[in-house]
Amino acid sequence: MQQSPKGRFTAQITVCMFVSLRTTFLVIAALTASSVAPAKVNPAAEPLIAEGSNAIPAAVAAIPIPAEVASDLLNAPEANLPTASANAEADDDVAPGASLSEAVAQLASTEAGSRELECLAGAIYFESKSESLQGQLAVGHVIANRAASGRFPSSYCGVVYQRSQFSFVRGKSMPPIPRASRDWKEAVAIAKIVDRELRPSPVGKALFFHARRVSPGWRLTRVATLGNHVFYR
Repeated sequence: MQQSPKGRFTAQITVCMFVSLRTTFLVIAALTASSVAPAKVNPAAEPLIAEGSNAIPAAVAAIPIPAEVASDLLNAPEANLPTASANAEADDDVAPGASLSEAVAQLASTEAGSRELECLAGAIYFESKSESLQGQLAVGHVIANRAASGRFPSSYCGVVYQRSQFSFVRGKSMPPIPRASRDWKEAVAIAKIVDRELRPSPVGKALFFHARRVSPGWRLTRVATLGNHVFYR
């Protein structure tokens, strides 16, 4: 039996529609079976919508991706690029085995980076800027020892600004510091070394010190004499 031209045209449309639908289902199946894990939410995660906000995020329509493109994206190797935070840490790292002078050279800066380190660096600067690096390290560790002792304020700033403890403090402020000077940059480096515990204290757990030119008659255990200071615990 011979088909009419009209019958053949109808059959062609039916076949095309079937092929098109079959291709669409294959693409959807490929995307559904992909190895991309769904986003996970845990109790510590930030909410997607700020609390108290009435704004609802608009729905995003899915854009069909050809199966071969989706496969290429899923199988592409991840780029091995350092993150910004990793770069920042690398710039401030001290090489293992570096000497104290090498560590100071690496960490020297005009900016301490935080108020607490600013207080610690300021005390090191005013109390021992004319001392050797070991002498400055000793002064820095005394302040850190105090903050950790439970007998003094628990922060560097609290220790430094405690009433009648450091003669360079006037009220709640320090004298101006020439921040471009080598002495200040060294003090900042020593403060970072003390804070990160990159070097042990040369005066152990000492909590007190005074200049060698004075004799306060303290009834304390002398720990060491280093540079122009005598240290006690």
